Amino acid sequence: MTIPINRRGFLHKTGILTGVLAAGSPLALLAPSRAWAVDLTSLTSAEGATLLAAARTIAPHDKLEDAAYAFVIRALDTAAAKNEALRKQLEDGVAALGADFAGAPENWRVEALRKIETTPFFQNLRVQTLQVLYSTPLAYAYFGYEGEAFSKGGYLQRGFNDLRWLPEVPRADSGPVPGRELISFTCSKGPAFGTYRAD
Repeated sequence: MTIPINRRGFLHKTGILTGVLAAGSPLALLAPSRAWAVDLTSLTSAEGATLLAAARTIAPHDKLEDAAYAFVIRALDTAAAKNEALRKQLEDGVAALGADFAGAPENWRVEALRKIETTPFFQNLRVQTLQVLYSTPLAYAYFGYEGEAFSKGGYLQRGFNDLRWLPEVPRADSGPVPGRELISFTCSKGPAFGTYRAD
């Protein structure tokens, strides 16, 4: 089965999101280029820009680049290309937000989202924003998260106890220390007790 579509129809239903990373941002150090672009196959550029502004309003981080939020829009676009009901939901939701949503001040965008926060469109956008945004390498770099530690040997040997902002806890109050040999003994009046061998 072939779907008849002409060039004009194809270009009408595709879009692109573009941007440039700030020169001094930590994300610019990770990216191969400061310029970024996301091809949209189901959403138009205007719809993508509106959804990007909505995602940024739902999870606002002043210094987090738009490139991180673009991952959310790419995920929504990919899902909408496979699901016509989702595509219609996104189209109707963007229409409800209005054509000037992306360029509006933040307080206006917050109020517009509050008006539709009980709709399936908003709930879907909120869930996708939180799931996708906070699982991207760009967000990891921004927040200083090094990723999962299992494949790197675990957290105990990779900064588990790097709490330089807290005062040192006396050794007697610190509890068991991983990797130290436990010398155990029993007491006739209760359960087994143990102590760690001194270094």
